[in-house]
Amino acid sequence: QVQLVESGGGLVQAGGSLRLSCAASGRTSSTYTMGWFRQAPGKEREFVAAISWSGSTTYYADSVKGRFAASRDNAKNTVYLQMNSLKPEDTAVYYCAVPISRLRIGVRPTEYDYWGQGTQVTVSS
Repeated sequence: QVQLVESGGGLVQAGGSLRLSCAASGRTSSTYTMGWFRQAPGKEREFVAAISWSGSTTYYADSVKGRFAASRDNAKNTVYLQMNSLKPEDTAVYYCAVPISRLRIGVRPTEYDYWGQGTQVTVSS
C-alpha cells in the first residue's frame, strides 16, 4: 500500500507561482516513478508531469512545458511540482499518483493505481 497526500494548492493571480508537494508513505514509495495529473470542473483528468524514481527523467504535457517543473526528495519521500507563470486555464484539482508499473512513465490516468486526495489550484485573471 502507498499513501499519497498533496498540499500547497491555493488561490494565485495569473503570472504567479505555487509549489505543490506530494508526501508518500508505504512500501518503497521512494523508488517509484510519480505522476502529476489535474482535473478541471467538467473535464477529464489530464496528465501534467511525471518524474522517474531517481529524478533524472522528467516528462511534461505540452501545455505546461517550460512553466512547470517536477522534482523529488527521496530522503523525505516527497515529490514537488513547481508551477510558474500560472494561467487561469491551469485552474484544477491537482493529484499525484503512482503508476501501476511503479517505474514506467505513463500519461493516461488508467496507468496509475494509487492517488492522493488532490489539492485545489485556482488562478485568477
